[in-house]
Amino acid sequence: MRLFQNNGLSRGFRKHRPKVPYHTFAAGRAQFLDTRFTASHILLPILSDSPEAFYTNGDDEQLQMLWARENGLRTDSLEQILLAQIEHHRTEVFYNLDPMRFDSGFVAKLPGCVKKTIGWRAAPSGSINLTKYDLIVCNFPSILDDWQQKGCRTAYFFPAHDPVMDVYASARRPEFDLVFVGGFSRHHLKRAEALKAAASTPGIRARFYLEDSRLTRVANSMPLFPGLGSYRHPEEIRTVRSGPLYGRDVYAAFAKTRIVFNGAVDMAGEDRGNMRCFEATGCGAVLLTDAGRYPDGFVSGETMLTYSSPHQIPELIQKLAADVPLAASIAQAGCAMVKDRYSKQRQWTKFRELV
Repeated sequence: MRLFQNNGLSRGFRKHRPKVPYHTFAAGRAQFLDTRFTASHILLPILSDSPEAFYTNGDDEQLQMLWARENGLRTDSLEQILLAQIEHHRTEVFYNLDPMRFDSGFVAKLPGCVKKTIGWRAAPSGSINLTKYDLIVCNFPSILDDWQQKGCRTAYFFPAHDPVMDVYASARRPEFDLVFVGGFSRHHLKRAEALKAAASTPGIRARFYLEDSRLTRVANSMPLFPGLGSYRHPEEIRTVRSGPLYGRDVYAAFAKTRIVFNGAVDMAGEDRGNMRCFEATGCGAVLLTDAGRYPDGFVSGETMLTYSSPHQIPELIQKLAADVPLAASIAQAGCAMVKDRYSKQRQWTKFRELV
């Protein structure tokens, strides 16, 4: 199978990506893959450097322009470069993690060598049209139902354990009781209340690595700025906040805490299973997260611990911080589960079944 996997860079990662310069497409791609950003979604043949697999970030102008220059392509159109890469590779299966940028209109332009198109989309997407894809996949059944209603064929697929996490899990040195990595927004009402409760837990060492909007950064630095009060972090959050983390830096932070706190945003009903669940357990921390429908193997009290309301959070945090054997047993069970049930090999096997 000649596999082509395309990805996209988040706004936050673009800003905080490594500043080490590179001068060839191969070097830039290798540098990105080494960051492990979104590694849970990158398929095994890419990570093992299979000669039949090709990977790129189709929205990365620097990376894509290098490929165009190296291959004699005179264009600054990212769409045209991606199409040329697919044709040059003689792609048979196109797997796209960035269908919002490359939607049905792009799929209609693919060269004839492409026999199967699969797109990952795990969030509400407005009026975007993905019906030209042969399959839309993610691990949120309610979102798959939404795509079906829009005329797409769908299938359940899942993130996987990144083997690099093993290095961090085996070298754990907890400096904190609780860590959170992610976004904090006034629009994420349930998560905001949960984070305030977690940050208010007395007697614990906590650190929240937050990805903020521009207005939130302004509001936090200028508390009296007119009209921005609703963007300012609550005082409980401000006392434990730090800047955002991505890729290996997330793994390192999880290796330095007993508990990783997680909370779903208001997008997928009761479905749960964001990438943070796989990263936290994979790095050997206890996953403390909100109740809901989780992927197989994520069981509260066995491989993770769940809360049903913000009022429960401080008590659960203190329980895990005080009862070291309990926390260790849940963390070890969660790590063993995700390494086995959600291994890269199993992810790849499932992908081949979908194809």
